[in-house]
Amino acid sequence: MSAEYHDAALAQMREVISRLQSPITDLQTLLPLLATPLASLGLLPPRFRKYEDSSIPTGVFDIPRHAPPFQRALLEHVLPAWEQVLLQENAYALIEQYFCPDAMSFASPSARQIALYAYSTILSAPLRDYSVRLLAKLVKGYPIDVLHSILFSSSNKTPFGRHDISWEDCVRNVVTVPTKVANYMGERRDLPSILEHGPYFTDIPAEATTSIAYLLSKLVNLGVFPTTVPVLPAQPSFFQAALPTIRARLSSDGYIEYATSWTKLLASLPSSSNLRSILTSLFSHLTQISPVLDPSPWTRALCAREGLLIQNLLGSLHKSNSELIDCFSAVALGRHWNEGHARIFTCWAAGAHKGARNREGLEILLRMVIDLWTDADHIKHSLLSQHKYLTALLLITLKHFPEPSPAHELALSPQFVQSISTYISHLDPSVRRCGMLVAEEVARAAGKTLNFGDWEGEDDIKAWCRQLRELTKACDVDVDEPLDEVDASPDEEIPPAPVEPAPQPPKNTVTLDVPPSGYDSDDSLTGYASPPSSRSASPTPSELEEIERDPTLRVGVKKVPRPVYLAQLGEMIRPTSGLQGGDEQMIATKIEVALEAAEELIRRKSGYGTELEENAVNLVHGLIGLQDNYDLEGFDQKRQAALNALVACCPRKAAPSIIEEFFRNQYSIEQRFVMLNALALGARELASLPVPELPGRQALTNGKIAFPSKRLPPSQHKKYLTIGDQMRTHDPVGLLLEGISQQAIDNGREATADKVPELVRERNLRVRPSSKITEAPSGASSTRAALMQQLVGTQHPKRTTFTEVAAEFFICPFINSFWLFLRDEQTREARTAHLPALHQYRGAGTGLVLSALVLGRFLETLAVLVHAARNAREWLAVIAPDALELAVTLGTRPLSRGEGKDDTEEDTRDKAGAGENKQNKEAALLTAALELAVIVLDGCLDVDGGRSLGLEHTVLLLGTGEWAGKVFEALENGAKVLGGGGTQEVRLRRAAAGVILKVDELTSKWRRSMIDVS
Repeated sequence: MSAEYHDAALAQMREVISRLQSPITDLQTLLPLLATPLASLGLLPPRFRKYEDSSIPTGVFDIPRHAPPFQRALLEHVLPAWEQVLLQENAYALIEQYFCPDAMSFASPSARQIALYAYSTILSAPLRDYSVRLLAKLVKGYPIDVLHSILFSSSNKTPFGRHDISWEDCVRNVVTVPTKVANYMGERRDLPSILEHGPYFTDIPAEATTSIAYLLSKLVNLGVFPTTVPVLPAQPSFFQAALPTIRARLSSDGYIEYATSWTKLLASLPSSSNLRSILTSLFSHLTQISPVLDPSPWTRALCAREGLLIQNLLGSLHKSNSELIDCFSAVALGRHWNEGHARIFTCWAAGAHKGARNREGLEILLRMVIDLWTDADHIKHSLLSQHKYLTALLLITLKHFPEPSPAHELALSPQFVQSISTYISHLDPSVRRCGMLVAEEVARAAGKTLNFGDWEGEDDIKAWCRQLRELTKACDVDVDEPLDEVDASPDEEIPPAPVEPAPQPPKNTVTLDVPPSGYDSDDSLTGYASPPSSRSASPTPSELEEIERDPTLRVGVKKVPRPVYLAQLGEMIRPTSGLQGGDEQMIATKIEVALEAAEELIRRKSGYGTELEENAVNLVHGLIGLQDNYDLEGFDQKRQAALNALVACCPRKAAPSIIEEFFRNQYSIEQRFVMLNALALGARELASLPVPELPGRQALTNGKIAFPSKRLPPSQHKKYLTIGDQMRTHDPVGLLLEGISQQAIDNGREATADKVPELVRERNLRVRPSSKITEAPSGASSTRAALMQQLVGTQHPKRTTFTEVAAEFFICPFINSFWLFLRDEQTREARTAHLPALHQYRGAGTGLVLSALVLGRFLETLAVLVHAARNAREWLAVIAPDALELAVTLGTRPLSRGEGKDDTEEDTRDKAGAGENKQNKEAALLTAALELAVIVLDGCLDVDGGRSLGLEHTVLLLGTGEWAGKVFEALENGAKVLGGGGTQEVRLRRAAAGVILKVDELTSKWRRSMIDVS
């Protein structure tokens, strides 16, 4: 019975995990799935007990077995869809309990085991913003010392051998947290401070046990034990953070056990290189002795205290500890230290206690120093600072020896005598003084007399020798006064009394003298006393929001939940259950909530599975066909942002759908403009190009004012400018094209400047500063990036670039669909041409695709797409010639029988006959076609110098130049263009001139290779 019940409970756990991995319909279904397992573990917060059911009894949730898949389901399936909803409903604490249980559950063994598995689960999955936030809270609540106590607590029944493996995995996860988070965040500035490299490793606890040896070795490899004291907070340093705690523990009662644990820990390090790195960092972080040869009791006590610190951490210097001797010799004699470190090293070797001498340690230190001090290469090639350090270390060590002194044997050593001769023959007098000083002091300690003389004087080396003699008259370890009883350094001066600032001269201010009676002759400034108002104060905005959230005032009002899946979003925007009648308020609320969450939800789903691709087409149809029937705030901006996100996040599905819908006759001009804006702005985002902000207002410059209004009052002047600016704000494609075409025209200035003598002379006389920054070769960087990609692996989905999809999903379908649509429209016009004018079909009617207004925006959008795709592989062979052919055709050929006709002239022209009709292109359409041609020609010149276009499409190129020349000539002769004037005429002239210059530049370069087409 119990076994069957246990199996049923385990099956229930598997079912819960499976349901979390599947789409969840609503919040009321999700909350019990999250609360019930926590209740079985005893980790459910009290305010969520109302969601608990009894389907999972206590003790069934096996943490090692069920916690990792449960956490992965939350990270990969629940949080991407429900994070915002849980935050709004104040239910996000249920998610956090599965990774970093709160302080109320900290003492629970289940909470600690959950946190232990959370590290590996979060780091093994692709990081997201919510993963980084969970890691920040996990690191703060469950640091490495807590994880160690979890693994090695007495209540843990896991075998000890399993502990070693778990601890190594745990350390590996903990030390890789800042690196993985930094790689994910990249250049973003919102990285949590606790996960930054420096503060993260600085906050690692300093408790030492034998199992921490693996952790220390990992920290050594990560550079947490620097060789010098870091000066920046971003640089981590173990001893900079841990030494205050270590000193406090060593000065408390029972310090012997703590010191012994440090000694055993350092002795159990896996390699001697790790021990050398730790010793180097430890010696660098010791208290600096300044002045280094100060013989005062305070400085001697400081040296003794630092030597005692090394003694407690490393133990005594004995022959049995050969690894410590080798590492200390490499660190103390292989690096540059000062005389203060020499005093500390000697105190440690001597035992660091008054009256007790470790003769064995002093002999080991003296032998190491003598071997290096007497080395001929050291004498000839070492720096003076190294000579001073070794000389001081030798004499101070010799002074600390108890009787009998080894000076007798040293004075008679042939090695020592030969080295003295080498020192005396040195060319540097300072180095000679070091050898002479050691010879005199060794002879004096051996009972001999030796005096080279000439020790007085102001030379630095002579003064240094006198200070060292004064220091060696006593030993640092024999100081009578301990450091704790010394209040301050003898060099510390009493701070001077604060000096009051001098009075400042009075400023030139005007003061008003009011009579003491308070009377003021100016009655106009005197207020009248009025009784307090009987009306209550108006509510503040916060009070209004609180009243609006009051549930007692919203009885009967059904709340519309935010969509968490794209299928729910599509159902709210475009219902599939037939005609929707009933409550209009509910329908308006659904549309408002859907538009509010659309862009964010689409972008959040772009990196998860195939959900976006499955719902992209339905969302495109729903957003395009959506009408603002309820006058919702920000309707246009939110719909446009959602369509932009669809094109940018799912271009292979969204872009062809928008293009297909654009050429249907069921949409208004506003809806068509929304489609074109989405294609252009989405393409710019895919190409990593700047995108203008739609809802914001951009300030107008003087050059963008289309008409002067000097005769209007200032308020009206500002009003009209604001309206014009808002019109341009809803035309982001026009704003983009204006800058792109201007840049394309400006690119030809350098090529044509050589033909103008004045510009050539000015350019030669201009002084250009040389660039001090050299561009790195792209080949090396790309090779390095590819290698790093192979080493690290791909954790994030590959982002689609516009050059990959430009030709296949944007430009070619756009152009081909237009040609097919134009063929069908002209066929319909031909079928009704024999009918009276009232019954003839006009493809260029108001609001249709072939109208000048829509067609001009179509060409502007195509120009933006072509400019963003100039780095695509299909640019030279497909995109450039097709786009240029379309521009020339729309700029020269009539698209409809009624193109360019005014309504007042229709009857007259119809009577005159179709043969006398003269179609005129509108200025906006001509400008857009010419600007498209400029962008195509500039791109061809930039990619291959115009070779492909000039040699393979010569007729098209020459025809483009002839067309632009005719337009420019007509404008110069005073011809009027329909819809021209103002800035539109300026843009038309500039675009025509730009095409002429581009064609001339291209043909002049490839004229001899072109085929004669005359």
